[in-house]
Formats: sequence, structure tokens, C-alpha cells
Amino acid sequence: MSIAGIGIDAGSTTCKLVAVDAAGEIVTSVLEPAHPRIESQVETMLEGVRSRTGATNGVPCVATGYGRKLVVSADRRVTEITCHARGVFRGLQRSATLIDIGGQDSKVIRIGDDGRPIDFVMNDKCAAGTGRFLEHTAGRLGVEIGALGDRALAGLAEEQITSTCTVFAESEIISLIARGAEVDAILRGLHRSLVGRIAAMVRSIGWTPPLILSGGVALNDGVRVMIGEALGETVTVPDAPQLTGAYGAALLALEIE
Repeated sequence: MSIAGIGIDAGSTTCKLVAVDAAGEIVTSVLEPAHPRIESQVETMLEGVRSRTGATNGVPCVATGYGRKLVVSADRRVTEITCHARGVFRGLQRSATLIDIGGQDSKVIRIGDDGRPIDFVMNDKCAAGTGRFLEHTAGRLGVEIGALGDRALAGLAEEQITSTCTVFAESEIISLIARGAEVDAILRGLHRSLVGRIAAMVRSIGWTPPLILSGGVALNDGVRVMIGEALGETVTVPDAPQLTGAYGAALLALEIE
């Protein structure tokens, strides 16, 4: 299969590249931790894909994410909202609601029957509703990121985390540890706190089933299960939830003439 479009999602914590053929099927993808010099990182990723696939420099490219303006090779730069909506719609071909929880922000997007966003709400001012919130507190508790969700779901006890700020939440955690609280119970409370913010965002704009969860945090089963419990709706995770934005960007690249 030959590459007909490339999408790049230059996020705050990871950089993703997806290359698709003329039919919109994924040919290859790359996911790396974001480097400080995003321009150089993207060019290296592009060179690697071209080397592996034989793609030419003329393949259209669309960039999205925080660092999209720094992607000098992009033919177009499109907002994350539009790219995520397009990436999810490709597999569904129907209206839906997407919850995207990344490292530095979280978004809820209502997607229409044509794959375009109808409405959205974003939290990019506070880390308490993002992956950074979980990552930071996991470090404080000495728990591997990949184990957070399972640990949160494993225990029956739950410690309440009331602070809406990551810094103050950390102070609460320190106090809970000093009182001898179980780590799993603290983790369950942390997940409940994050999910409470996400559920409030969903309710603020309403939602159309199905509920789809994307972003790096979608790999956390605790978040997925608790969002479903909070909203009374099954939450579905795509096969590659971290690539949703880059995939949507690649699909948009196919429309460049």
C-alpha cells in the first residue's frame, strides 16, 4: 500500500504520526515522547516513515496538537477538536460523543452525523482533570503508571480527594499517607476525583451515545469504568486511543488537492 496522507499530532507529552493510503486505511504509525525541539523530532519521524515506506516528500501532511504551528512540513494545521472528531467518526459513521484525556488537557466533543464537531468543552487551565494529575500523584505514591487503573479498581475502600488543584491534592495525599491510608484506596479516590471533573464536562454539553474515550488516559481501565459508572453509559475505547487525533489529521490530508 502506498501512502496518500500523513497526520501529525504534536501533543504536550507525546508526538504521534499516522500515515494512511488513499482509502484512509492506516499504513504505519509512530508514537514517541514529545521532545523539547518538536520541529526536529517531527522531521526525523517523517524521514523514518519515508525510508520504510518509500513515500515521497509530496505526500500531503496535516498537523494538529499543541505544537502544530511548529511542524514546518505541514500543508495545513487543524485544531485538535476537528481532527479528533474526524478520527473517531471514521470507524463509527454516526454521531457520538468523544472524551479525550491527554497529558495536559481534556476535551469532550459532540460529533454530528457528518463527522464534524457540533459542540465541545475543554479543560486546559488545570491539570486536575488530565493525565498529568494521575502521573504526578502516581509518582508520589510510588506506583507505576500502567498499574494505576487496576489498583484503583482492585480495592473496595476509597479515600475522598476533595481538592480541585493538583498541588492541594498532593497535600491531601501526603496527609492520608501519614494517617496510614491504603494506597489502593487513595488511588480509587484520585480516579473518582478526575472522573468527577470529566463527567461534569460531559453533562455541561450533553451527550449522544456512544461514549468514546481516547488519549493516553484511555489505556487506564479505572478511568474508563468509573466514567461509565458516573454517566450510566458504556464507554468504548478505540484500538489505538492515542492515535485518534493524528489519524483524523491524516484523513484530512487526503482532502488536500
